[in-house]
Amino acid sequence: MIEIKGLSKKFGKTEVLKDLNGTVEKGQVICVIGPSGGGKSTFLRCLNLLEQPTSGQVTFEDSDLTALNEGQLNQLREKMGMVFQSFNLFSNMTVIENVKLAPMKVKSMSSDDAQTLALKLLDQVGLKEKADVYPASLSGGQQQRVAIARALAMNPDVMLFDEPTSALDPEMVGEVLKVMQDLANEGMTMVVVTHEMGFAKNVADQVWFMDGGVFAEKGTPTEIFDHPQNERTQDFLAKILEA
Repeated sequence: MIEIKGLSKKFGKTEVLKDLNGTVEKGQVICVIGPSGGGKSTFLRCLNLLEQPTSGQVTFEDSDLTALNEGQLNQLREKMGMVFQSFNLFSNMTVIENVKLAPMKVKSMSSDDAQTLALKLLDQVGLKEKADVYPASLSGGQQQRVAIARALAMNPDVMLFDEPTSALDPEMVGEVLKVMQDLANEGMTMVVVTHEMGFAKNVADQVWFMDGGVFAEKGTPTEIFDHPQNERTQDFLAKILEA
């Protein structure tokens, strides 16, 4: 579904991503782990060209995103849902209005059809009863679940998650991870940048360890967590798992 070839990104003279290669198959859950500043979020943002790669290719459903014009790119971006660290909900709109907005604006869905879809998705993330409240009255975990419902409203083929629990209080992390686990169980293709090692271990098909702008090691959760081969992976996991 996604193929990454020779992906590099520089900010000025600083090379943040260095010749990355990888493949994301339909239905796979890829978890990208590693220390802060290793390039994980920049890599994720390059997958839908929110960040323009300096060189290399990102192919999504047989289209080279780096070769498309803005209109073509936006059409493909509709198929790539993205959930950020911050929830980015519109504070002047109710929860259901936040979820309805994109299908009506982008896909010209009727208000009634968008309402039906939004209620179904809010039910899926356990927030149907909060449909008519404003985001400010929700906890961080609830707001992030609304953000996931909003991304799903476009019926994406793949979901990109950029550390979706990092801004949450610890007791709210579980409710967001459960929604993500449910999506994975339903066969949603997902690329997840995360510090949640338990989630990566239990849900991922592949774990990609990233440090210094490169994929230092890739493997199954068992290979990465139980038998890491790379010294940097071993050192990172020893620090994380001891904490």
